[in-house]
Amino acid sequence: MTFKRKASQIARDSQNRAQYHHYRRYVFIVLTLSLIIIACTNTNTSQLKQSSVTHSPTDNTVLKIWWDKGFTVDEDEAIQQLVSNWEKQTGNQVKLSFYIGDELPQKARRAIHAGNPPDIMMSYGAERALNPHLAWEGKLADVTDVIEPVKNLYPEYALQAVNYYNNAAKKRSYYAVPINQATVHIFYWRDLLEQIGRSERDIPKDWDGFWEFWKQVQNHVRAKQQKQDIYGLGFPFSTGASDTYIFFEHILEAYDVQILDSEGKLLIDDPKVRQKIVQALDWYTKFYQQGYVPPDALNWLNPDNNRSLLNRVVMMTPNNTLSIPCSVRQDPDTYRHKLGILKFPNKPNGKPMRYLLTLRQAVLFADSQQQKKALDFLAYLTQSQVIGKYLKAAGGCNLPVIKTLWQDQFWKNPADPHVSTAVKTVTEGSTRLFYYVQNPAYSVVLEKNIWGKTLNRIIVDKISSEQATDEAIKQIKQIFTQW
Repeated sequence: MTFKRKASQIARDSQNRAQYHHYRRYVFIVLTLSLIIIACTNTNTSQLKQSSVTHSPTDNTVLKIWWDKGFTVDEDEAIQQLVSNWEKQTGNQVKLSFYIGDELPQKARRAIHAGNPPDIMMSYGAERALNPHLAWEGKLADVTDVIEPVKNLYPEYALQAVNYYNNAAKKRSYYAVPINQATVHIFYWRDLLEQIGRSERDIPKDWDGFWEFWKQVQNHVRAKQQKQDIYGLGFPFSTGASDTYIFFEHILEAYDVQILDSEGKLLIDDPKVRQKIVQALDWYTKFYQQGYVPPDALNWLNPDNNRSLLNRVVMMTPNNTLSIPCSVRQDPDTYRHKLGILKFPNKPNGKPMRYLLTLRQAVLFADSQQQKKALDFLAYLTQSQVIGKYLKAAGGCNLPVIKTLWQDQFWKNPADPHVSTAVKTVTEGSTRLFYYVQNPAYSVVLEKNIWGKTLNRIIVDKISSEQATDEAIKQIKQIFTQW
C-alpha cells in the first residue's frame, strides 16, 4: 500500500486545487488524514512498526503477535490496550508489532519458510488469500479448544469461515478465530449532490438506473461547475489491490455468476456461467472506457479509492470496510451529513443484492514456540466484553461477529448513519462467504487477483471480454488442478 509522495508536496498540491476553494475546513481534515495514511501505508522501508507493548525479542518467553496497522490511531491504541490488559492479568509479556498494509501476508509466508514465524497473526485479507492455503499445508495450529467453549456466540457462517481443511492431517477443523467482519458499501458526497440540486432521494434503486445516475452527475458537475477533473465512479481496476477483486466478486454475484457449487466444484465450463462472466466484464469495463472512472484507477493500491473520494476526485466509491467514514469521524458535520453511505441497488434481475462477507481472523502458527500462551491470549480475545470493548474503542471501523454484541446501542444508534447501515446489512440482509470456504483453491484465485488481471487485459491490452473470460477460466482451472 505504498504512497510515495511526500506529505509537504501533497499539502501544496491540495492547496492549489481550485476545487477545494469552498472546502477549506474539509481540506484540513483530508490533509491530516493523508499524513496519517502515508505514515501507515508507506512500505518502502518494509519495516515493522512496533507498539509500546513490546519487550526484548531475544526473550524466548515473549509472545509475538503481528497485527495489521489500523486505518486510524484509535484502532492501534485499542489493540495495544487490549494486549496490555492481558499482560497485567496473566503476567505474560507480549511483543506486539504492526505491519503495514498488504505486505503482512507476504511477510508471514516468508517468515514461515525461514522457520521464524510469529506466534499469532491478524491480517486483513489473509482470510481470503492466505489462511485457507496455510491451513491446507498444515502451517496453522488447531484452535478448536478456543472456539468450542464460545461456539454458541458466533453465527454459523462465522464458524464456517474458520473451519478449514488440513491436507497434511487429512481433517477439517477450526484453524482461526473470528475477530470482526465487513462487507462492501457505497460511499458518496451528499453535499456535492446538493450543489447540483440532487439528493439521496433521487438515486434510483434499480441496477441500471443507479449506476447511470452517477454518470449523469459527472456530466452535470463538469458542464455546470467546470470541474473537469472529477469522476462519477471510483471503481478499482488494478492488479495490486484486493479492492478490485472484492468489488468485482460482488458484480459477479449481482449477475448471478456461480463459480463453485456447494461441494467446491468448478462450474465455469457451463456455457451459461461463461456468458454471465462475459456480461459482468462488459458491464464493469465500460465505465472506464467511457471516461467515468479516473485513468489512474488502473494503478490504485488499496488506500487510493479512499483518497480519491476524500480528495473529491470521485463522487462515489465502493469500499469493503468503514475506513472512509472512520477517517472523518472527528468532524461530526462531515461524518453525519456531508459523507453518505448507500447499499447496493437491486440486482439486474430485480432481486435484492447478496453481500459477500469478509471475516478478519487471528491465526496461531503451527511452528509457534508459545502455543499455550497463544491459546490463552486467543481465548481472552474471544470474551464478549473484551472484543466488544476493543471494537468500540477502535472507533467502529469494523463490525462485531459475536451475536450478543449487536445488542449494544453503539452498533444500533440510528444517529450514526455509517455504522447503523452496515450493521443492518450484515444482520438483516442477504449475505454469503467468499468461495474459499467451499474450496481453498479459490484463495489462490484471489491471491493472484485473476479478476484484476482480466480487467486489465480488456482495458490495457484491448482484448474482447469473451477472450478475457476464456483466459480467466483457463487460469482458474489450472489453479484448481494443483489442488
